[in-house]
Amino acid sequence: MKRQHYPALVRLTHWFTFVSFVALMISGILIVISHPRFYWGEVGNVNTTPLFTIPIPSSRATVPTGYHYVMPDENGWSRYLHFESAWGLVFCGIVYVIYGCWSGHFLKNLVPERRDWSWRAYQDRIVKYLNFAPSARGERRSYNVLQRTAYLLVIFGLFPLMIWTGLAMSPTFTAVVPWMALLVGGRQSARTIHFIVTVLLLLFLLLHVTMVALSGFRASVRAMITGRVPDGEDRE
Repeated sequence: MKRQHYPALVRLTHWFTFVSFVALMISGILIVISHPRFYWGEVGNVNTTPLFTIPIPSSRATVPTGYHYVMPDENGWSRYLHFESAWGLVFCGIVYVIYGCWSGHFLKNLVPERRDWSWRAYQDRIVKYLNFAPSARGERRSYNVLQRTAYLLVIFGLFPLMIWTGLAMSPTFTAVVPWMALLVGGRQSARTIHFIVTVLLLLFLLLHVTMVALSGFRASVRAMITGRVPDGEDRE
């Protein structure tokens, strides 16, 4: 495989996305703690039977959780941070997608090669990772078939769905564009889908870090900072 170089804009958007995602996760957890019950449809409250409940105490005494303890209420600043981080991530994503399409980054580095469009290629890669087999030097300098597929699903699937459901939860936005919530079943349905997509993104982040570690953590992080892997770089 061709050796992977990371353009400056790709590196910048990568780290900006990482910081924004961490901020969204911290603030999102605090928001969920204020009401750890999830519903389906347009309406959901303490008098509505939840679709599922996260078994944690709430930061609001009015929310029944079965615990005789109320968490500290951090709902104010966490919602502000969540809102600001989300719009920052949206702007960063738009810049990245425009650049990826204009420069051919997606086609060259993310779309699997023709020889990879087979179940056998996926099987070989999955078995190799499950056996913790080290990557060849040429392979670790480029995205492999699993990484390419995962990145495409996240960039063009999970992130757009996360943005969509986030907007669908906003009464102000849905007052202007009501179909955004209607297409996902209502505002409470959007909140539930938003939470499920968050869990999937967390799993992706865990797998991403695992793949980076298996292919040489220090060299991979250095490449994402400096833009390229120096010649003669060995697996670390």
